[in-house]
Amino acid sequence: MSNALKEQITLCQNRVEKALNARLPQANILPQRLHQAMRYSTLDGGKRMRPVLTYSTGKALGLEMDSLDGIACAVEFIHVYSLIHDDLPAMDDDNLRRGKATNHIAFDEATAILTGDALQALAFETLANDLTIKATAKQRLQMITALTKASGSQGMVGGQAIDLNSVGKQISLPELENMHIHKTGALIRASVNIAALAKSDLAIDTAQKLDRYAKCIGLSFQVKDDILDEESDTATLGKTQGKDQNHNKPTYPNLLGLAKAKQKALELHEQAIASLDNFGDEANLLRDLSLYIIQRNH
Repeated sequence: MSNALKEQITLCQNRVEKALNARLPQANILPQRLHQAMRYSTLDGGKRMRPVLTYSTGKALGLEMDSLDGIACAVEFIHVYSLIHDDLPAMDDDNLRRGKATNHIAFDEATAILTGDALQALAFETLANDLTIKATAKQRLQMITALTKASGSQGMVGGQAIDLNSVGKQISLPELENMHIHKTGALIRASVNIAALAKSDLAIDTAQKLDRYAKCIGLSFQVKDDILDEESDTATLGKTQGKDQNHNKPTYPNLLGLAKAKQKALELHEQAIASLDNFGDEANLLRDLSLYIIQRNH
């Protein structure tokens, strides 16, 4: 990882941590247990890759970081909600997330469900009302629409449904890619695309190139996750290693083999970089993030 990227990731992580803390209900406000659970799963954990992408896209477009805090928080609220629900017994049934007990273990299953519901609602409330987002009503509506699509049956939730239906089945590479374009890729694309919507005079061609970049890194992120599920360990990952294998889920290494899965991740990285050809040095952080995604160890 380059020093510039390391500094940017740390800067974004610290910034979004403060922004999330400010937007979450305080733990002593009724209903206290729900608000404690929301803060437990949201704060102090995770790579914050989606907020980092939001801030880095804004930097490539010349936007002020202050104007992106609300967007970064909205995307992260949706991400955390999805993790809480994914870990439930009815879904992936996991007891470890971000190096600590999953929400339903630390609290209880009903609280975990309500915590996810509340975080999802808070994400859309943030996009609608957050005063730090410098956007017109039309832009805000576009942002809400983009996040809604990324989160719903044609996005992340739909991808999870496909994933659950694929357990124990032999599926094709296009079917696997379609699943992950929805389950993992949709919210990563939204992290980039909603930041782009904050640029009022953005050319359509530029927006399309950023979307292409985001689609490629969304897939490469999942390919690398599948590789790490085979090669890494629980302590490094902060979540249960080998979970997908144990649940007999289709993965890129299972379908392609480990070597070809690594080659697939590299090809997606190269496609992502090519999508940024029209940008100059202002997009170097986006380029570095694409490489980081396929080289990370957790």
